[in-house]
Amino acid sequence: MNSFQFQNPTRILFGKGMLEQLGSSISAYGTNVLLVYGGGSIKATGLYDRILKQLQQIGAAVSELPGVEPNPRVSTVRKGIAICREQKIDFILAVGGGSVIDAAKAIAVGVPYEGDVWDFFMRKAAIQGALPLGSVLTLSATGSEMNGSSVITNWEENLKKAIGSIHAYPKFSILDPELTYTVPANQTVNGIVDTMSHVFEQYFSQTADTPLQERLCESILQTVVENGEKAIHTPDDYAARANLMLSATYALNGGMISVGMQNDWATHMIEHEVSAIYDIAHGEGLAILFPNWMRYVYRERIDRFVQFAVRVWHIDPTGKSEEEIALAGIQATRDYFTKIGAPSRLSDRNIDAKEVGRMAKETVRFGPVGSFKKLHEDDVRSILELSL
Repeated sequence: MNSFQFQNPTRILFGKGMLEQLGSSISAYGTNVLLVYGGGSIKATGLYDRILKQLQQIGAAVSELPGVEPNPRVSTVRKGIAICREQKIDFILAVGGGSVIDAAKAIAVGVPYEGDVWDFFMRKAAIQGALPLGSVLTLSATGSEMNGSSVITNWEENLKKAIGSIHAYPKFSILDPELTYTVPANQTVNGIVDTMSHVFEQYFSQTADTPLQERLCESILQTVVENGEKAIHTPDDYAARANLMLSATYALNGGMISVGMQNDWATHMIEHEVSAIYDIAHGEGLAILFPNWMRYVYRERIDRFVQFAVRVWHIDPTGKSEEEIALAGIQATRDYFTKIGAPSRLSDRNIDAKEVGRMAKETVRFGPVGSFKKLHEDDVRSILELSL
């Protein structure tokens, strides 16, 4: 196990009725609020009105930034930064899933910066501060409600890049599983894949002697598998939704489940380049790519893939070689993604080989990616070709 430091400053308010604490949670930071949300589903469900009621109770002045995209654009982030500066906003409230929260984080770090916020994503500047922000979560997927990461797309340049900073952690996040009841089935599926993929990026590690971290990862994966189909088929199953929500938050909240372990993240970086060009859902891209990454790298540490197969997918090892067990676990991953309705090939989303070279090159713009197996441009191209 490696030495580590861990800090997570986000306050989580989890469970039924926690929305009633929104006003008091915001008032500690200010009452001039930018409300950031997506395509309008929060109005259809009545959540928008409930939010405004809470804000009115504390006498908040409210500006709005609606229309945050599923792959949030830097152009939208820039609009939010302009509103904050013009209206002298002192608190940003994100209501939605990971895309909305990511956009709010980028706005928050961009406001005090004199240059263009995209500088942070291209590693031309370091984040020094941010406006305070909070979130009301409506989709279990990214863990953005309890981490300092943000992924933003520059559509004009077909680039999708990430930042991470302690300054970007939400001050608080409200997690009420009932707010996820109306999530469409395909978004629930994408959230399941995203949650599991976050765990994969941490679990498949070359770091030795980390039994606790490994079992934490395995328990999240098992919990998601046990509850995923329940939530898809019975959207108002509170227990299933609660377990998925907490699993997603634990899966990516600054490294709690993998402290002391070297993480990978190569598959996420490859997927970012796919969706930067084709604008597919992040979870769909991960469902396509991850089993193919597994097949490409499993021999780098076959014992971890054997453990994954036996502990997570309950593959019977009797009479099987390590190779057979490892491959059975990888196939079980693919089969589960297919069973819940996720795509398995890039061609399922009308993506062909045309941009493979470009995506591979951009993935390694800042150097080789991954740590389980360090991937160079040719490696990334191979994984993309396996995924066609």
